[in-house]
Amino acid sequence: MADTYDFVIVGSGPAGSSIASSLAKSAKKPQVLLVEAGGKNDDKDLRVDGQRWVTYQNKAMNWGYKTAPQEHCAGREIDYSRGLGLGGSSAVNFSVYNAGASDDYDEWARLMDDDAFRWTHMQRRFKALESFDPTLPAGVDGKYAAPKAENHGSSGPLKTGYAAEVEKDVIPTLDLFEKAGFPLNPDHNSGNPIGMALGVNSSGKGVRSTAADLLTPTPENLTIITDAPVQRIILEGKKAVGVESNGKKYLASKEVILAGGSLNDPKILMHSGIGPKAQLEKYGIPVVQDVPAIGQGLRDHMFVPLAYQRTDGETDRPSFYGDKEAMAAALEQWKKDGTGLWAKFACELLIGWFKLPHLSSLPEFQALPEAEKAYLSQPTVPHYEIITHFPIHYFVPDFPDSSLNYSCLLVFLYNAQSRGEVTLQSADPDAPPLIDPKFLSSPFDRRAAVEILKDVNRFLRSEGYAKDTVSTIAGPAGDSDADYLEYWRQAISSSWHMTGTVKMGKPGDADAAVDKDFRLMGFEGLRVADMSVVPILASCHVQIVAYLTGLTCAEKLIAEYDLA
Repeated sequence: MADTYDFVIVGSGPAGSSIASSLAKSAKKPQVLLVEAGGKNDDKDLRVDGQRWVTYQNKAMNWGYKTAPQEHCAGREIDYSRGLGLGGSSAVNFSVYNAGASDDYDEWARLMDDDAFRWTHMQRRFKALESFDPTLPAGVDGKYAAPKAENHGSSGPLKTGYAAEVEKDVIPTLDLFEKAGFPLNPDHNSGNPIGMALGVNSSGKGVRSTAADLLTPTPENLTIITDAPVQRIILEGKKAVGVESNGKKYLASKEVILAGGSLNDPKILMHSGIGPKAQLEKYGIPVVQDVPAIGQGLRDHMFVPLAYQRTDGETDRPSFYGDKEAMAAALEQWKKDGTGLWAKFACELLIGWFKLPHLSSLPEFQALPEAEKAYLSQPTVPHYEIITHFPIHYFVPDFPDSSLNYSCLLVFLYNAQSRGEVTLQSADPDAPPLIDPKFLSSPFDRRAAVEILKDVNRFLRSEGYAKDTVSTIAGPAGDSDADYLEYWRQAISSSWHMTGTVKMGKPGDADAAVDKDFRLMGFEGLRVADMSVVPILASCHVQIVAYLTGLTCAEKLIAEYDLA
């Protein structure tokens, strides 16, 4: 006998956990099942704030995906990490917590002709999600961060805020950006991210928050099953009635909601007979419905690092990262009360979003569709991002202690026009999908990548910063456009912000699979609600968008089933 619930949700990342928690806490108390492929991830030591950068290396917490060799990136296979276990990718991400541009959400609403996706409604959900601590780090004043109470929540399940203490060069670096002509932003989570800001973290008091926090304490009517990867959806004709995991069936009397992410959702759907007909037939999977859009439209943010050796005394990183005893003592301190140097180093980033001043004059911009040009011209939509204080030594093999006195910027390309795909490479539903994001395949992306590095030079070559640069650790070989583009090809990485592979759209849209209510078009009782459905590439680190996607779907389900 299979177990039966009202709702069965696949995947416990930010979207799935938001849906499960919201449905279970609704007034009518439906029976909700949350099925997670990985483990419980319940060791508190996985939440050390300053070790957020290495959690993804835990193989038990990572699907371990890589891309296909990238044609426009020197044939490289690029890390495509996805979180595995309770919390999903929020358990292995870098705790960067930003909401993006109000114009992102208004564009989503315009595309869908549905005000549920407007910023005014998304901000309401955002405020209900977070418990934001506005306390500024010691010695930092309101010039650098001044979040307004009306833009933040104070009683949600997700702890957010700033680090208690910043590294020696954080505020001086912020001053240097301002002097170089990069405006400051007192709160990047207000709906307008433009400018350089003190970064807000999905952490509080030295402890990282993950989507699992939405499930604690667990309501009695919410069942969570871990170590249960879903191979396929159980269908009766065109109606979803449950899911199958490792030979066991879990049935849903009302809905199955897929929230496995932009890589696993297409795989599960295709192994259920839903997807591009040629793909299914290639692997002998009976075709239930030919849906060409499934697995197509993959979008992502990509970045390159820029790192420079600094004059002695410019940073205090060598005194910590170069001293194993200091790091060990700091870990013991963190275990006591969440304080100490593991709650300081690499815990407070500077983060900023900017527009390219001459983007609209570029031929590659002029060649874009009119709607895309209009979107990129909206006042709150940035064209690139900079993060500082990234601990690059974790990511470079055999990084020498003698080079720990460094400064590192990550530079991100936003609104990439490249479209990739997720397809099958095996008839085995447990085999990884074939992932090809097709980075830099668009002429616009290649031109924007070059122009972004030129614009960042305004900071790198400003007198205040350049005078303390000793040598280049990571950066382009020269100053030509060809040098800049080649550096992107050789050094590009994914932000793991995969979006759009089961895209939301209007009935009849050739590139859409899901309607505005998250229903998989052509099916009953089957919804998809996570980053795979989002029809825009949001101007942020997308964990918040995933939470808001789940919360929006949950609101629609609660209204439709009269659960309030």
